[in-house]
Amino acid sequence: MKKDARKKARERLDERLRVLKPVDRLRPPPKGWIRAIRDAIGMTGVQLAVRLDVRPQTVEAIEKSEARGSIQLSTLRRAAEALDCTLVYALVPNSSLEEVVNARARKIALRALTRVAHTMKLEAQDTGDAEMEARIEAYIRDHIKGRDLWEEA
Repeated sequence: MKKDARKKARERLDERLRVLKPVDRLRPPPKGWIRAIRDAIGMTGVQLAVRLDVRPQTVEAIEKSEARGSIQLSTLRRAAEALDCTLVYALVPNSSLEEVVNARARKIALRALTRVAHTMKLEAQDTGDAEMEARIEAYIRDHIKGRDLWEEA
């Protein structure tokens, strides 16, 4: 039951995250979102500083830290609010979450079965590649549990 619930959760997350792909369209401008939006709406650094209740030099430091990728989320959230924006924060997987889980399970199964296949080959009991795919699927089904996927070995 837990396995089905996790699979359904992955599918729901994949669906929600699908709108964020391709990630390239969300790449920050070279000087960061704060500076780009501030410039686009015609707000000066001094005016943003007043809205944030900080010194103008602090706004410059905030913008530089965002451009470097070292800004704190709480600071970015405050700047977004001062610019009448909403901070959107997400981790967007490079492939679907289901593909991530399946690839990891396959990797573990291949590692385990390759050792067995090598031993069998040495003993002249090689089974061939066609049968290997079925053995991988069986190994995943019978031996790999969801939480075990991420244990390092």
